[in-house]
Amino acid sequence: MGKILAIDYGEKRIGLAVTDDMKMIAFGLTTVATSEIFTYLSDYIPRENVETIVVGEPKQMNNTASESEVYIIPFLEKLKEKFPSTPIKRHDERFTSKMAFQTMLNSGLKKKQRKNKALIDEISATIILQDFLKTL
Repeated sequence: MGKILAIDYGEKRIGLAVTDDMKMIAFGLTTVATSEIFTYLSDYIPRENVETIVVGEPKQMNNTASESEVYIIPFLEKLKEKFPSTPIKRHDERFTSKMAFQTMLNSGLKKKQRKNKALIDEISATIILQDFLKTL
């Protein structure tokens, strides 16, 4: 059985999360600079037997695409080109950054640690993946 990899795309960095082989639990994986993401994924996806990629889909409250979607579309096209045999799914990512920050508060992280935007991106990817798993 393969894993599911979730991507929280950002212009500067990308948060990643992954499931276990049974696709039951989502784990924060890491945050990678956007400029280095395809090098990272080219190594990670075959090594860890990733069978599906889930990319966060930012939406407005009225269900229309967010402004950041214009940056995600070229990323998706390149992702499909690099990994043509891996299905790519989209999943609504509304409120994940706020939920990630609240998770950090609830876990007792100090103010300096909560300013770590890379950690927020990784937690956001984990939330996207946890929510996606509920749809399976």
